[in-house]
Amino acid sequence: MSSKGVFITIEGPDGAGKTTQAQLLAEHLSSLGYDVVRAREPGGTPIGMHIRDIILDLKASAMSPMAEFLLYAADRAQDVNEVILPALKAGRVVIGERFTDSSIAYQGYGLGLSIEDIRTVNRIATGGLVPDLTILLDIDPRIGVGRAASSRQADRIELRRAEFHEAVRHAYLRQAESEPDRFRVIAATARSVQEIHCEVVSVVLPVIAQRGVANGGS
Repeated sequence: MSSKGVFITIEGPDGAGKTTQAQLLAEHLSSLGYDVVRAREPGGTPIGMHIRDIILDLKASAMSPMAEFLLYAADRAQDVNEVILPALKAGRVVIGERFTDSSIAYQGYGLGLSIEDIRTVNRIATGGLVPDLTILLDIDPRIGVGRAASSRQADRIELRRAEFHEAVRHAYLRQAESEPDRFRVIAATARSVQEIHCEVVSVVLPVIAQRGVANGGS
């Protein structure tokens, strides 16, 4: 699927700092004159916010893995249609917090669903859209989940057992190894926010330049 803009996703286990780094990256690129759009999963659209409430509700403990995945896919389909594709067609830089790789990690390796089924549904939900660059913030799950839970009440996903979060991290690293042209792995354990941000910027700027995305000063 072709576009005029560039689609960058930030992935990683819970507590890796995705939201913080997405915000810092958006601010930095905006300061350089790029037209930046933020996207996030779940809940990047008004419809997505309703889906997010269902997915993360502590009362939804009986939700099956397949139901969970399909809710994420529905949220993703709406986000692509309402936010991501229009921005790419307009030549903008889209920064997404989570995308299809999250479902492979969380519902595939974490909950045991068929990876091929997940890929098939993701293709339908996104129309085959693939990020131009995926930044994987790699963190020790014990540190990441503890960090996330200490900042607010833990959600339904974060409360899962340590083995689940270890499987998620392994899945992310496995995906990065299988797609080295798209993924860039950045260590997020025991590093400052600013150190990580500088490395993110150093990875992102060459990709934007390669795509030929214009900024306000060009």
